[in-house]
Amino acid sequence: MIIGGILLACLCWFFTFGLSWGNFWVKIGLSVVVVSLYSLVFQKPKIVLRPSSVLWGIFSAAVLYGIFFAGDAVAPYFISGAHTNVDKIYVLGEGTHKFPIFILLFLITGPGEEVFWRGFLQGNLMRRFGPLAGFMLTTLVYGGVHLFSFNLILVLAAFVAGAFWGVLFLFKKDLLLLIVSHSVWSSVIFAIAPIH
Repeated sequence: MIIGGILLACLCWFFTFGLSWGNFWVKIGLSVVVVSLYSLVFQKPKIVLRPSSVLWGIFSAAVLYGIFFAGDAVAPYFISGAHTNVDKIYVLGEGTHKFPIFILLFLITGPGEEVFWRGFLQGNLMRRFGPLAGFMLTTLVYGGVHLFSFNLILVLAAFVAGAFWGVLFLFKKDLLLLIVSHSVWSSVIFAIAPIH
C-alpha cells in the first residue's frame, strides 16, 4: 500500500514534469487526483472542522510565503542562475489564465496533495517507522519526485515546503490545517502574487 503509493506518485510526477507535451496545470491536476484517489481507497482522511485550523492554516501559509520571499532574495548568492530557474517554474503554466489556476490549486491540488502526502503517506510512515523517520521519509519522497523537473530551485522549493508541512503534521496532526495552508500558499504564490 505505501510502496504502491510512492511508485504511483513517482509515475504521476514524471508524467507531470518529465514529459514536455500537454498543459502543465491539467497534468498536475490529474496527477494529484490519481494519487489522492489511491490513498482514499485505503483510508478515509481524518479531517476535523475547526475554525482554529483554518486560521492556523492561513497563518502558516503566510509564514511559508515569507520564507520563499526571503529565499528568492538570497538564492542568487548561493545558486548560480537561481532566478532563471524560478522563471522556468512559472513558465510551466504559461498560457493559462490565472483564475482557473487559482481554482485548481485552491480546490484540487492543495487538498489532494495533503490528503495523499501528509494524511496518507506521512501518517502511515510515521506509524510504521516512528514520527521522526516517517516525517523524514515523506519529505525525502516529496522532494524527490520533483527531480523529474530537472530544476534545482523547484526541487529545493519542494523540499522546503514538504519539510514545512511535514513538521506541521508531525506536531499538529491536523489535516484541515495542512489543506488550508497548502491551498492558500500555492494559489497565492502561483496565481495572485508570484515571487520574483
